[in-house]
Formats: sequence, structure tokens, C-alpha cells
Amino acid sequence: MTDSSTSTPSRSASPSHLVLIPSYNPGPKVYETVRSARAQWTPVWVVVDGSTDDSAAGLQALAAQDPGLHVIVLPHNVGKGAAVLHGIDLAARQGLTHVLTMDSDGQHPAHLIPEFMATSAAQPAVMVLGVPVFAADAPRLRVNGRKVSNGWANLETLWAGIGDSLFGFRVYPIEPLRRVMHGQRWMRRFDFDPEAVVRMCWLGVKPVNIPATVKYFRPDEGGVSHFNYLRDNLLLTWMHSRLLLGFIVRLPLLLWRRIEGA
Repeated sequence: MTDSSTSTPSRSASPSHLVLIPSYNPGPKVYETVRSARAQWTPVWVVVDGSTDDSAAGLQALAAQDPGLHVIVLPHNVGKGAAVLHGIDLAARQGLTHVLTMDSDGQHPAHLIPEFMATSAAQPAVMVLGVPVFAADAPRLRVNGRKVSNGWANLETLWAGIGDSLFGFRVYPIEPLRRVMHGQRWMRRFDFDPEAVVRMCWLGVKPVNIPATVKYFRPDEGGVSHFNYLRDNLLLTWMHSRLLLGFIVRLPLLLWRRIEGA
């Protein structure tokens, strides 16, 4: 754990918008990520998803000195989507209306939190999606592979304008997201990000896209990845198969909305 005495901003807590960071065995980058988020926003919540790397204790130590940071510890790993759902259910009970999700491994641009939140506040009915801007050293397999998921997501929404289906730095209106997630049993693990944008579009929530830099850290830089190419690509394949069937069923409604909005 790093030194927890670093000062945090004294800004007033937003009554509506929350930064939510699901975290599973993130490595030491999590402390830098949380501090960076807190430097930009209040409140920030971290949902520790059954981590076994002692990060829960480290994050709780940070929260003990920072009233703008709240740490929720789940007893066992339930998956990213389930961790987000746990957080937004609690947030809804406290009257919060929007959530910005970001990863705990330092890849997402915390300095863009105010811009994303301002866009959401100006257009509260939309979801604000980050569109990743990759550095030259980003893994080509990851960069090119996401184009497949993006293509399917846009097909499944009748080209509703999803800039990127996999990038998890985004702002959702909480109630539509809760409605989508409680309405079915999927979206609980790595399939959360792409399925969320498709199903939110089906619900009529429009996407607004904002470019956002992304950084892939090497292991010697503290980078941690839980992505498993076989397991997670099979999960995405199964997800898009389900979504394609759902798209076919909803096609008349999507076409009607498109005609009405023309």
C-alpha cells in the first residue's frame, strides 16, 4: 500500500453523480487510480469484488482519512457487472441518479471525469461513452479485436451511434441501467460493458461519445490484466449471439423509433 496521507479535494459532494470503481486484485495502481479520481470528483466509491491481494484493507485505510471516498467490500468475487450493480443499487437508495464507471488499474483518464460529468448533467437522459484513443504501444490484438465487438453492437442497435462498446469509462443514468440489469441475469461479468450499451440503446437511452485516452501498463509498470482471450472471447461470442436474437425481436420497434426521430 502507498502512503495514505495525500490530501484530497475539499469540493462539495455531488448530489447526483457518483464515480464508481469496481476492483478485483488490481495491484498497486489502484491507489493511484483512486487518488486521481478523488482529485477530480466527490463522491468516489470503490467496490472491492472479493479481492485476495489485501487491496481491500489498503483502500479502507484511505477511506478512513477521506470522507469523500467510500469502500464497499464484497466477500467473494462476483464479476465486474455484478459489482457495478451492487454499487448502483446502494447509490439509488441514497438518491444518486448517475454513475461514472472506471477501471481500477489506472488505464482510464481520471482527468476527464469533470468533462464527462458536465456532459451528463447537461443531458441527463443520455449515456456518455468514452471512445478510447490508444497510444502506439497498445496491444494490437486488443485494439483490433474490439472492432469486431463494436461492429456487432452497432448492428444490434441499428447503428444508434455507439462509438465503442468495450471501453468502461462512461456515465450511465442509474435507473435505466438498474432496470436493464434487474430485468435479466446476464451482464454480470466481462460482458457487462458491451451488453449494457446495447440494452440501454434498446431502452431508448441515446449515446454521446467523447474521445478518451487509454493507457496499457506493462507488468513491470504495475499493469494487471484479468482478460483471458479464450474464456472472455467465448463469453462475448455467446453474448452477441443472444443480443442478435434480441435485436431481431426488437427490430420493428427500433425501425419505428428511427423513423419517428428522422
